[in-house]
Amino acid sequence: MVEVRVTGGTVRGAAESGTAVFRGIPFAAPPVGPRRFLAPQPVEKWEGVRDALEFGPPPPQAGVFGMDGIGSAGDDWLTLNVWSPDLAGDLPVMVWIQGGAYTVGMSGLPEYDGTRLTSGGVVVVTFNYRVGIEGFARIEGAPANRGLLDQVAALEWVRGNIRAFGGDPGRVTVFGQSAGGGSVAALLAMPRAKGLFHRAIASSVPGVFFTPELAADIAAECAAELGLRPTVADLSTVDPELLPAAGDEVMARMHEITRWGQAAHKRIPFAPVVDGDVLPVTPWEALKSGAARDVELIAGHTRDEQRLLSVLEGLVGTVTAEQASAALEIFAPGLAYPVLEPEELFELVCSDWLFRMPSLHLAEAQVAGGGRAHVYEVAWAPTEVFRACHGIDVPLVFGTIDRGQAAAVLGEITPEAHEVSARMRAAWTGFAADGDPGWPAYSADRLTRVFDAEDSVTVYPHERSRLIWQDHTWEYLSLDGVVRAGREVR
Repeated sequence: MVEVRVTGGTVRGAAESGTAVFRGIPFAAPPVGPRRFLAPQPVEKWEGVRDALEFGPPPPQAGVFGMDGIGSAGDDWLTLNVWSPDLAGDLPVMVWIQGGAYTVGMSGLPEYDGTRLTSGGVVVVTFNYRVGIEGFARIEGAPANRGLLDQVAALEWVRGNIRAFGGDPGRVTVFGQSAGGGSVAALLAMPRAKGLFHRAIASSVPGVFFTPELAADIAAECAAELGLRPTVADLSTVDPELLPAAGDEVMARMHEITRWGQAAHKRIPFAPVVDGDVLPVTPWEALKSGAARDVELIAGHTRDEQRLLSVLEGLVGTVTAEQASAALEIFAPGLAYPVLEPEELFELVCSDWLFRMPSLHLAEAQVAGGGRAHVYEVAWAPTEVFRACHGIDVPLVFGTIDRGQAAAVLGEITPEAHEVSARMRAAWTGFAADGDPGWPAYSADRLTRVFDAEDSVTVYPHERSRLIWQDHTWEYLSLDGVVRAGREVR
């Protein structure tokens, strides 16, 4: 057992495989009761030594992907976990922000175990943040983007405490995938996060950010499921464990609500809100203006992003010409895609719109703003079904290819899988250490690292898509047309 003094008191962790591991350390007070829907509040102090041996309870979440009901019970949602190879060191720090469509996510999943990453000479931190209605719904009387504010609070905790775990608070890298990548992009644009990290890795960044009006309209629909208004006064009366069900109901019928536009078609009820305060502008606009030029950036994606969603939604082998045409009209109106087979066109358009082009454009905005960025793609496809799909990079980066949900997308664990994983881990930890991931920065020559059975550094490999989207501006999604009255609130 090992003990460390942190904000709040003393915590006791464990030594596991040569790594000191601390789980479930509070970085803010439980956001319940009078603190419900508020910005994160200072951590409550404790007497004596607090065991940090178990992950803290996850925040309430949606029932999608089988995530509801996972983890321990309790309301101390805002906790973090630390893996350190040397408590007396002065090591770079990597802070992970998990994905989950801003509706699910918890730091205690086995695929986020930091042990193997620490072998690269880094301290690893993971944490919970509020998701769904609790974290991202636009609620009257509450600050916007509470989930992002939770992330800022976790980074503030790291700045104030990580030295006690052998970490260097002057060398902090945030890294995240999917909604976690979108969160990294948002943090780059947030004044409140300025100076809390020095490098950033944004993987599979969703191009989805909401206007306050769209977010408020979706929140009103969620509240109406319960016969309530989208206010702190009303929603605070609902048990936190019951509230996600309202969001689930709305998500299930989003495709019927045409005024929500692209968000409805992809059933995305929650996303960061460009509210002019917490998040003043979109990440692309912020980076292009130089807001994060002092932060070194890696941005990238997988080759076949949409494939995971196609498998989960039962679309593989069934996409019709009508569905492909609809995807083109909805997500890429006016853009000149070539004639392709329906499934190929559908997956290409959806991959480009949701993850690939937003990630590429984030790097290009950073370069345009005077900063430095590196671009990568994961093209390694161990199975024919999933290919190089969305999320395949997470177990590769953590080295957790033998646990969690990795087995589904990786198939049989082969020596090749271990080799690809080792190369990705080395790139990520090398970047965290000194800003060099092992390939040149992105510039006019558009050099890109492609992770595959045999890696390469080449011109960005999707020139066709890059040219199709080169003049596209990533803006926030807004209400389409006139907002119609919602159902009557009783």
